[in-house]
Amino acid sequence: MSSESEILARLETLNAIGVALSSERDLATLLERILEAARDFADADGGTLYLVEGDALRFEVLRNDSLGFFMGGRHGQPITFPAIPMHREDGSANDSMVVVHAALTGRTVNIADAYDAEGFDFSGTRAFDARTGYRSQSFLTVPMKDHDGHVIGVLQLINAKGRGGAIRPFDAAIEQLVESLASQAAIALNNRRLVDQLETLFEALINLINTAIDEKSPYTGGHCERVPALTTLLADAVARTTVGPLAEFTMDEADRYELKIAGLLHDCGKITTPVHVVDKATKLQTLYDRIGLVDTRFEVLLRDAEIAHLRGELDAAAYQARVAQLRADRETVRTANTGGEFLGDDRIAELKRIAAYRWRGPDGTERDFLDADELGNLCIRRGTLNEAERGIINHHIVMTIRMLEALPWPKHLRNVPEYAGGHHERMDGKGYPRGLTREQMSVQARVMGIADIFEALTAADRPYKPGKTLSESLTILGRMKLDHHVDPDLFDVFLRERVYLEYARRFLPPEQIDEVDWSKIPGVSPELAAELSR
Repeated sequence: MSSESEILARLETLNAIGVALSSERDLATLLERILEAARDFADADGGTLYLVEGDALRFEVLRNDSLGFFMGGRHGQPITFPAIPMHREDGSANDSMVVVHAALTGRTVNIADAYDAEGFDFSGTRAFDARTGYRSQSFLTVPMKDHDGHVIGVLQLINAKGRGGAIRPFDAAIEQLVESLASQAAIALNNRRLVDQLETLFEALINLINTAIDEKSPYTGGHCERVPALTTLLADAVARTTVGPLAEFTMDEADRYELKIAGLLHDCGKITTPVHVVDKATKLQTLYDRIGLVDTRFEVLLRDAEIAHLRGELDAAAYQARVAQLRADRETVRTANTGGEFLGDDRIAELKRIAAYRWRGPDGTERDFLDADELGNLCIRRGTLNEAERGIINHHIVMTIRMLEALPWPKHLRNVPEYAGGHHERMDGKGYPRGLTREQMSVQARVMGIADIFEALTAADRPYKPGKTLSESLTILGRMKLDHHVDPDLFDVFLRERVYLEYARRFLPPEQIDEVDWSKIPGVSPELAAELSR
């Protein structure tokens, strides 16, 4: 091959490397590729890539074929060497070391033989050679400068190999090519860092929103952390699945990051939800629990009964019966106030009877024992929220979608609003806010729906309920599968891949992780039950 054709081939390789470096997303892999490309260019036996960190050069990647060193980067062994300070304790430059000199001056240093070099301290190199039997000879040390001309790293190659493996100096043509490569590499590295910094800033802003929600309601903060984790676990399980309707579903790292961001933001609309609604622990709670007011009224009725007895208006038996009834009624109200899974018609009838008691208020007028708002709240059949409050809670997803759709998402995150905004939809189209059906939703949005429900069932930090055990939670989730609330295929993957158990071991206390009788879990086929029982 002629010299001209060889140069053209190297230039083509240089261009190809530049394109490859600019497309690499992983920083550790990028650093590896930079060093390996430089070694290939120069046919160097070894090399090291350093990054500037403060006032020091940190070892990032180290390779040496003769010594079998394969350290740093994405695939190498960890590097334990301390960073090289660029200034001494007295503030003077530590430029007797060639890599520091290149970093401080921004100039390439090409040394034909380290043992004959003047002006640099190679005593450490000679000591290393004495220990290993290696002969460090030619050195090419190239600073890596960003677009502003700042040195961000140093690329050092050792022992260029000639014909027959003999060590030779790095010639001028190779030096120019490595300098060009170092320049491209520095720009690619700087761009990767900028992207990483922007992603870090973006996630920090998301965490800032979640922290604000957490400050409003500590119960929501844990939810905002756990749902993304469970979403990722289930999505990865679906991606591993090779059989069934979801066998074609795949995710790359960009897809995972997009889903992670959607998970972190899925409840961002709750920043607009009033705290007293989010944290409503009892049915009578507004800014405070009004059960204290009702207790006071019972005390008024009890004293009225005592006064009537003392006046002779009630005999002893009637008085004792009246006191017993009032105390039983007070316990009925207290129990109803705590909420629960279901309040039956008989309990509602009791509450209406109690509400009809008459008592005299502070202004001297008689009134119903419970006003319409208090009675309405106590008669809530499930949980602690009335219809108006449930509407306020449900509105958070509308605000989530509105807030997310207002953002100028880049291409690789354009699905975040759809993923985050679909976790309250149902497979039969009876969910909210858009009433989407299963066919209208992405797999990722359906995954987040299951994650949101299962986290809520098992969460032990809610003010209105204790966390359910695994068996209780899976029973409810199974009913929701049969009720067309959650995706049936995802439900099966959730169980078959034992995502529920991996999540439980990470986030649930031991007392909630009970044995599951799969024959009693709704929606589980006999075949799947047998597989899970093994």
